[in-house]
Amino acid sequence: MTLVLILALLIAFIVLATTKLKLHPFLALLGAAFIGGFAYQVPSNEIVKHIATGFGGILGGIGLVIAIGTIIGVILERTGAAITLAETVIKVMGKRFPTLTISIIGYLVSIPVFCDSGYIILNSLKEALAKQMKVSLVAMSVALATGLYATHTFVPPTPGPIAAAANLGLESNLGLVILVGLFVAFVTAMAGLWWANRFLKQDIELLPEIHSDQLAKTEELRKSYGQLPSATAAFLPIILPIALICLGTIVAFPSKPLGTGTVAQVLAFFGQPVVALLAGLIAALGLLKGSSKADEFNKVVVEGIVLAAPILLITGAGGSFGAILKATPLGDYLGQTLSSLGVGIFMPFIVAAALKTAQGSTTVALVATSALVAPMLPQLGLDSDMGRVLTVMAIGAGGMTVSHANDSFFWVVSQFSRMKVATAYKAQTVATLTQGIAGIITVWILSLVFL
Repeated sequence: MTLVLILALLIAFIVLATTKLKLHPFLALLGAAFIGGFAYQVPSNEIVKHIATGFGGILGGIGLVIAIGTIIGVILERTGAAITLAETVIKVMGKRFPTLTISIIGYLVSIPVFCDSGYIILNSLKEALAKQMKVSLVAMSVALATGLYATHTFVPPTPGPIAAAANLGLESNLGLVILVGLFVAFVTAMAGLWWANRFLKQDIELLPEIHSDQLAKTEELRKSYGQLPSATAAFLPIILPIALICLGTIVAFPSKPLGTGTVAQVLAFFGQPVVALLAGLIAALGLLKGSSKADEFNKVVVEGIVLAAPILLITGAGGSFGAILKATPLGDYLGQTLSSLGVGIFMPFIVAAALKTAQGSTTVALVATSALVAPMLPQLGLDSDMGRVLTVMAIGAGGMTVSHANDSFFWVVSQFSRMKVATAYKAQTVATLTQGIAGIITVWILSLVFL
């Protein structure tokens, strides 16, 4: 019981440090690792070693993937490729189902681009579509936000799910995480869409518009990018690395479906996440414009590194926290206790949801929860490849439950959509709750089939 009490206090420390004390999550997780080491009576001369090993181990496996993936996202954002993705989906799907169209746009754009940035980029397009098709702006806003949120939470190369996968030992099996993540993300996006459509016919009072002509604003945004890239050029940096990683996963299956010859060896090499994302980065170079592409490339690399740095530090600190927990008998004790209660796949969901709701950051919730549950997987019956993948999905479902006032994405959605705070709680916060519940139910059903 003392082991559980210490764990509860460590989680409380992380929450209070990040919310009340406004401490950066990196320092909060690192502090929790040190406090946990002493509280669990890990030999003092081994605490720093465990922390350093955990930090280096997690970043050694996944740090390059996070950095390269972030740089690709910056290129897509800065070159207007995200707008091309959106306009391509509109051409394919038409304008008969506006909320479904904007949801799918969000679903695709947020695979490489952070959901906050994606919403800001697509906001004027969303408002223009809402005016053209005379549909509720609140419904369109929630549909876009939940579409973005779905892939942001479940699908690598977004940093949160990548870090969770690394903590659970899935660095070499990201293809399976991507495939399952795309499915679970689609279900949760449709759950968010279902909630968004509740507002289609409602006349909701919004805050005053700052710029009334959204059609002109969208055109102005379009012109600011110069000539937009083609659909092929815009989609390639996303599709290529995902396809290579998935092929690499298929090659690695024990049944060796593609054999063991030269072709299989080449696919295995290019299917490694770092190599696959480097291929995506090379494909993204074609999007760069200007007289000096080298200078432009250096700028986006610097910006990508700046964006990736805090995520890398949080991920590394999460690895340190996990390494300390693994050095204690906590995993065995909790695993045996929870397995006897039959909690199983719901346990990581509950922990991630509690952390997300309390401190606001999805990435922190995913990193901290995955580090915490990693030692318990054997006792929870989740110590297989699919068990680990579904654990990542369960953590992701918890990590989106719920977005409210302590989450930056909540304020991006509410302010750019001109929703009053009360409206945002009814629309956006409940939508993320709906998504989280749909996500964990989907994961539970998958666990009944595959575990």
